[in-house]
Amino acid sequence: MTHYAHLWLFATLVLGVVVLPGLDMAYVMGSAMTGGRRMGFAALAGVIVGGICHVVMTSLGIGVLLRVVPGAFNALLLAGAIYIAWIGWSLLRSGAGFGAIAPSAPKPLGATFRQGLLTCLLNPKAYLFMLAIFPQFLRPQYGPLWIQAIVLWLIIAINQLCVYGGLALTADGVRQWLSRKPAAAPMAARVVGVLLIGAAMFTGFEGWRSM
Repeated sequence: MTHYAHLWLFATLVLGVVVLPGLDMAYVMGSAMTGGRRMGFAALAGVIVGGICHVVMTSLGIGVLLRVVPGAFNALLLAGAIYIAWIGWSLLRSGAGFGAIAPSAPKPLGATFRQGLLTCLLNPKAYLFMLAIFPQFLRPQYGPLWIQAIVLWLIIAINQLCVYGGLALTADGVRQWLSRKPAAAPMAARVVGVLLIGAAMFTGFEGWRSM
């Protein structure tokens, strides 16, 4: 297999993983639905930066350590699921709808970015991918491994930008439509909360079962 075919295969696998519902997708969509496209893309930026951390940890062998010590991985998996479920529960209990926060006091983009970063770092699906698939595409014959790791991360980031960015724009459109229907907005916010809790439960279960 040529190097280019190798990269195309990786890109195809990454796309298949990214389009699967998970914590990152749920958080980006939830942020866009409740705070608009700026919040959605701030969350997406956090997820993409979190991908850098995953690549670095894999390169340093921390991912292997998590694999060797199942207790550590399970603790990380549980923490990620609880974190997203907590965000969903906060929305579920909130009486506010979309766009209910006054423009003068919006949620800081930095806070959304940090939550997106933390969500990515606590996402069990990401660790399963980095443990099972990512190392197989690092080949010494293709050059320095650190350069290959950067290229592979760029492929992951582009896929996330296209898929999650498109979802963020779509969610923002839905938010604007709901903002013109005050009666529906609070209920829709709670629906997003339920989706986040469901994503946390599903991802946590699937990740635990894969160990």
